[in-house]
Amino acid sequence: MSLLPRLVPLALLASAAWQPALALAPNAADAAAVPPPAVLAPWVKRAEQLSLEAATAAVAGIAGARVEVQAGALDPRLKLAPCEQVDIYLPTGARAWGATRVGLRCISGPGRWNVFMPLTVRVFAPAVLAQGPLAAGTVLGPEHLLIEQAEWSAANSPAFARPESVVGRSLGRALSAGATLRESDLKRRQWFAVGDVVRVVAVGDGFSISSDGVALTPGFEGQPAKIRTDGGRTLTGTATGERRIQVSP
Repeated sequence: MSLLPRLVPLALLASAAWQPALALAPNAADAAAVPPPAVLAPWVKRAEQLSLEAATAAVAGIAGARVEVQAGALDPRLKLAPCEQVDIYLPTGARAWGATRVGLRCISGPGRWNVFMPLTVRVFAPAVLAQGPLAAGTVLGPEHLLIEQAEWSAANSPAFARPESVVGRSLGRALSAGATLRESDLKRRQWFAVGDVVRVVAVGDGFSISSDGVALTPGFEGQPAKIRTDGGRTLTGTATGERRIQVSP
């Protein structure tokens, strides 16, 4: 099973109020240096806790997983001024995974502001590794693989928790001994060819509709493909399985 990180971007994770808090100064007279560690500590603690909770939830189904979070420092060039309430959140598009950042936003004070604190989330769990050097094109068998603790967050591409998830699949590139096997290392599977009858599934909020169609283009794993429905419509969707395509309703 691959871990497709369930660390979906969150516009706002939580809100935290601190006294005193700081913001970008509305004018030079109010400007101050980046606050000392004692003032920053509550922000750092909350930012780390939010990221820890998100990452821990993402690997809850993986036995032996553990998460480490380390906050960095605010840009020392920032000039800060009083703020009554600060929200701590993950910016849109950011994930609690690897090198990321956490937003600190003043929502009540003389100057509204948004600054970012760098943060590193490291996720460790048992993963499928290459037992020895493997050439591109190798069809993977149990003899090629082993399970050891690895850092899943060292790359964006998902790792695998079980060897059976990859046995029989082909490598798209060479791997060195001990390398963590990831989804991006494998050749994409072809789920159907031009002319094949495929099952078309439309999934929406609380419903799922399916029918048959004919493939107009090959269907490679996770890639867009075109089909023609029995009614003559041409639709574009994503190849998701053997003779199966998913489209937006």
